Amino acid sequence: GSTYSSKVFRVTFLTLAVSVAVPLLGVTVLLDCPIDPQPISLKEPPLLMGVLEPNTKLQKAERLWENQLVGPESIVNIGDVLFTGTADGKIIKIEDGEIQTIARIGHGPCGGREDEPVCGRPLGMRVGPNNTLFVADAYYGLYEVDPDTGETKMLVSTKTPIEGQKLSFVNDLTVTRDGRKIYFTDSSSKWQRQDYLFLLMEGTDDGRHLLEYDTVTKEVKVLMVGLRFPNGVQLSPAEDFVLVQETTMARIRYYVSGLMKGGADMFVENMPGLPDNIRLSSSGGYWVAMAAVRPNPGFSLLDFLSEKTWIKRMIFKLLSQETVTKFVPKYSLVVELSETGSYKRSFHDPNGVTVAYVSEAHEHNGHLYLGSFRSPYIGRLDLQHV
Repeated sequence: GSTYSSKVFRVTFLTLAVSVAVPLLGVTVLLDCPIDPQPISLKEPPLLMGVLEPNTKLQKAERLWENQLVGPESIVNIGDVLFTGTADGKIIKIEDGEIQTIARIGHGPCGGREDEPVCGRPLGMRVGPNNTLFVADAYYGLYEVDPDTGETKMLVSTKTPIEGQKLSFVNDLTVTRDGRKIYFTDSSSKWQRQDYLFLLMEGTDDGRHLLEYDTVTKEVKVLMVGLRFPNGVQLSPAEDFVLVQETTMARIRYYVSGLMKGGADMFVENMPGLPDNIRLSSSGGYWVAMAAVRPNPGFSLLDFLSEKTWIKRMIFKLLSQETVTKFVPKYSLVVELSETGSYKRSFHDPNGVTVAYVSEAHEHNGHLYLGSFRSPYIGRLDLQHV
């Protein structure tokens, strides 16, 4: 009797499954997919052992100015005064613990994702030689901001075509010590920041990715093309090369002016997570922040989907970017690299309890100030006590 009933169960179950799946499949085929995903081949992620061994060191960070600002992506300091740009388009100054809005590049309304293109989204931020702020706004372009008066000056506009193409997603920048040259990234020529998940999942290498702005001649040059989601940028301490994080490929490339050998421009390959911003560390190396990790041992969604374009199509036909984001585990990781790109140490927050969606680690005065593109606070980690 039991074999008969299990057979009936199996048949009933299969019939049910098919009757649900077939119409669903039909609907799915008819639905438009907003992305045209390309297969990406990633190597198996590095094992999280040795200096990459998981820990909870990032959870020792304090949350500063909680619920007084949202999405402080990039952080700089002039003396002990901090500056950051937030998700509601503001450029903020924090002095003696007091928060003050000094400038806005866009204008209201500023609320959800759909307001971003008008509101503006300040991402990468740097301090120039005369204590001027240089800001990369994802939607508006490259700006210079006076930290005292809040006066803003446009340097490169996203409305002006560069070599026949407009900038679509200005992301990060790095400035030479003399302030003459600014190197910056344009993450895509198709997607804007509000659709960064589409850019990540589509995996295309569209757009011009590393650009150079000369503050004297006012010229913009395209230096590197064909990267997949170029993100954070950092000049080396000797200013003899520029590092560019290639988020989708979990790697860092370098650019040496005048020398672009196809295969010789890899700085770090196959990283344990998706790199966002990169900044200098006091030891002569670099801090790299990662808001998503490729666990090994474990299951990495990004790696699983990398070559399965049909699954990506199904996902984005049926689900919104917001919904998909909820399936990505909140795991924050900050690594310190040596000057040659080897791992020196790593700080983890395996559940994103204290520092979720980490975007940058900025070292100042023995502390790491931790930016985040979504969280409503700045994290601060005491480097003496980790």
